[in-house]
Amino acid sequence: MTDDKDALIRRLSRIEGQVRGVSRMIDEDRYCIEVLQQVQAIKAALERVEDVVLRDHTRTCVQAAIESGDADEQREKFNELVELFARVKR
Repeated sequence: MTDDKDALIRRLSRIEGQVRGVSRMIDEDRYCIEVLQQVQAIKAALERVEDVVLRDHTRTCVQAAIESGDADEQREKFNELVELFARVKR
């Protein structure tokens, strides 16, 4: 993740600023649709972060488990992904 780490930290800092902005918008009684549009933007930005972290996990941890030849480790990484996707569906 070191390649993407700095970019992810910058992205998360921007998201943090967006969340503070939404908080201000609510405090200022801004129009609900404007608030909802910002919330949607935050959710989309978080999904992009999630995609990068998931991609990195598959390129590093999952790939290492596959290359290790250790069936228990492979099963563990596979089950982690299955559980993650099951939670997303809820």
